[in-house]
Amino acid sequence: MARLESEGELLELIRARSFRRGRFTLASGRESDIYVNLKPTMMDPRGARLSALALLARVPRNETDYVGGLEMGAVPVIAAMAALSDAAGAPVRTFFVRKRAKDHGTQELIEGLGPGEGLAGRRALIIDDVATSGGSLIQAIAAARAAGAIVERALVIVDRQEGAAEALAAEGASLDSVFTRGDFV
Repeated sequence: MARLESEGELLELIRARSFRRGRFTLASGRESDIYVNLKPTMMDPRGARLSALALLARVPRNETDYVGGLEMGAVPVIAAMAALSDAAGAPVRTFFVRKRAKDHGTQELIEGLGPGEGLAGRRALIIDDVATSGGSLIQAIAAARAAGAIVERALVIVDRQEGAAEALAAEGASLDSVFTRGDFV
């Protein structure tokens, strides 16, 4: 897919707000010489808009009933996607997956669905901010599939290209991204 003009601006915003060089231990436990924390970008008003637009441009509308992802990485951007898609007159329905079910109230693992809504038989695209090993994506895919969703694809803003695509392929899902490690190093 050709990049949107605004994706150059998003890349520069990520470089300024969310990209660091050094020695870092990642959530996967791996060590890396780069760190990408997209929360500062996704929580910035312009960054939220640009991130959501870049992902929305890659959502296959005729093949997607819901867009969802694991808390916390996916939540800011899927909320922005829902709002911007509605403003554009092409609403995208969203949900998020808790890392563990609440121990009170409805004790739901999947949040954002209204009464009578469900994922059974629906096509879901799983979103995250950054992919490294693919663990968060796989957790969200498993939860969505357990709820009956059909999940064949995942999409992230940045793929660090450190095994996530291969891990998802082993789970029967493909991985697409707006940017890759090569855009930063």
